[in-house]
Amino acid sequence: MNFLVIGLGSMGKRRIRNLIALGYKDSIAGFEPRDDRRSEVERKYNIKTFDSLEKAMAEFVPDVFIVSTPPNMHMHYAYLAEKNNINCFIEASVVEAEKILELSKRIKDKKILIAPSCTMKYYPISIRIKELVNKKVIGKILNYNYQTGQYLPDWHPWEKIEDFYVSNSDTGGCREIVPFELTWLNDIFGDSTPLACVRKKITDINANIDDIYHCILEHSNNVLGNLTIEVVSRPRATREMRILGSDGEIVYSADNNELRYINTNMNNWNRTKFGTGTVESGYINPEEPYINELKDYINGIKEVKNGEVLTYPNRLEDDYRVLQNLYRLEEISEGRHDLSR
Repeated sequence: MNFLVIGLGSMGKRRIRNLIALGYKDSIAGFEPRDDRRSEVERKYNIKTFDSLEKAMAEFVPDVFIVSTPPNMHMHYAYLAEKNNINCFIEASVVEAEKILELSKRIKDKKILIAPSCTMKYYPISIRIKELVNKKVIGKILNYNYQTGQYLPDWHPWEKIEDFYVSNSDTGGCREIVPFELTWLNDIFGDSTPLACVRKKITDINANIDDIYHCILEHSNNVLGNLTIEVVSRPRATREMRILGSDGEIVYSADNNELRYINTNMNNWNRTKFGTGTVESGYINPEEPYINELKDYINGIKEVKNGEVLTYPNRLEDDYRVLQNLYRLEEISEGRHDLSR
């Protein structure tokens, strides 16, 4: 199986490392128009790179596209993959929802897997929270308060913020993270309906974007959620969660990377301390969730080819639905919503 990594920025390099960790070192090539990125990847990972997609497809003959470009280019490459019967893994999207839905219909009867990322589902903290919720250790879930963020210029300190797609209004860093987080929150608490949203720019970051979203959601299991996404927190990133149940609480803080829970049958908190995992130089998040996600995606390719039930936990239709959450939140924030709905 040959993997063509499209886009050799920070995420493209991470995906190359993921594939190497999974044993595909001799089956990877990269496509990137920028000379500096191609040179860096060739030097670091000793793989062949191309400055032309046509040449890459003709010479390398990929079985899989790994699309790690800015979000506004995801569907361009995904549709090329569909046209050429190539499997395609896409990083989390934030634009072109209707194209995502149409693509899901086009591949319905094809034996290829085109699927979006859902990395947060693979984080140990997300897995542990889902396990505790499903076991009802704090009874019926009633409410959660969740805030996550990191100062946007700290995402890529080696480049100017205006040269990075997260400074654009359609693909802004804060806007991009809303569906990224809702993917795992909806998985645990049920599909969500936006109730309220305030978003605005509150910093002097050199980007014409909203840098904070305050959202209130109601999930299908009658769970109320208070969600704050921001690109403001500095000098450390923020990830804080408190879940209230009918019989207890679950609390997580990234400051000590510890989850604790207590219920009415317990005298003391039960505590789980998480390790840091393998963190590559220049990155803040561990490699393992990304490796495990890509491993499941590759297994999914084999399942689709053999006509088996697909176990990879995210579909294009899921991406479409979560983007509808984002768009609805933005409509509400602009006062354009129909109060009768």
